[in-house]
Amino acid sequence: MLQLFHVSEQPAISRFEPRYPPSSRAGVQKPVVWAVDAEHLCHYLLPRDCPRICASILPGTLPEHRALLSPGSARLVAIESRWFEAAQQQTLYLYHLPTASFRCHDASAGYYISTAAVVPMIREVEIQPLQRLMDAQVELRILHRLQPLQDQVVNSTLAFSCIRMRNALCD
Repeated sequence: MLQLFHVSEQPAISRFEPRYPPSSRAGVQKPVVWAVDAEHLCHYLLPRDCPRICASILPGTLPEHRALLSPGSARLVAIESRWFEAAQQQTLYLYHLPTASFRCHDASAGYYISTAAVVPMIREVEIQPLQRLMDAQVELRILHRLQPLQDQVVNSTLAFSCIRMRNALCD
């Protein structure tokens, strides 16, 4: 059964109103409410502005690309070391959203969009998001810089998502 979430640092959102995406790269030209599915929720258990690289193994992932993840790992979330303390201390709010008005926008990233306003069904407080990542058996990798890993995953057969990279350290 499809479960959709919106993760926020804001504790009291009673209604999500459609908004224009901050970038045309989103491929959406009208105001929408964004949600993520349960499988990809782990990509968002971090402070909003924290740059991150998320990668997972697909059925067709080549062995040399599987080696980019630790043995036994199927999913990776990598962040910069300068964000680690904030990630440990950030309380997040997971809003469970009704699915009726949403349509899939990007299945590989787990993104869903709704053109209608959405009232959350449940608000879950997550005070230990990094622990939740580890409990979900997600490999959490702390790196000084993300760029080398980004170059590797972008040129691999892994499923990947590079989020908030505009906030990452540059060469």
